[in-house]
Amino acid sequence: MAFMRYYRGLPQGETTVEEFRAWLSQFDADGDGRISREELEEALRSVNLWFAWWKAREAMRAVDANRNGAVDADEMGRLYAFAYKHLHIKMSQLEE
Repeated sequence: MAFMRYYRGLPQGETTVEEFRAWLSQFDADGDGRISREELEEALRSVNLWFAWWKAREAMRAVDANRNGAVDADEMGRLYAFAYKHLHIKMSQLEE
């Protein structure tokens, strides 16, 4: 018997920062509060974005300011901005 992990999709319409963060936290596989490229890729794949691996790589290059390979809490604002601009995710409260 195969076990499938259920992920709640992105809320329809405008997405608040809190909703985006809650959605993304579902993919934090190791529970460290950071999002790795692999975790981000899985999140993007869950919403059927084409070339999720490439978009995750580009997002990490753009938002990982300290180059530790993960999006930390202080870099989340940059990820929201990237998602809004490049992934066309609507957000009602865009913080940077």
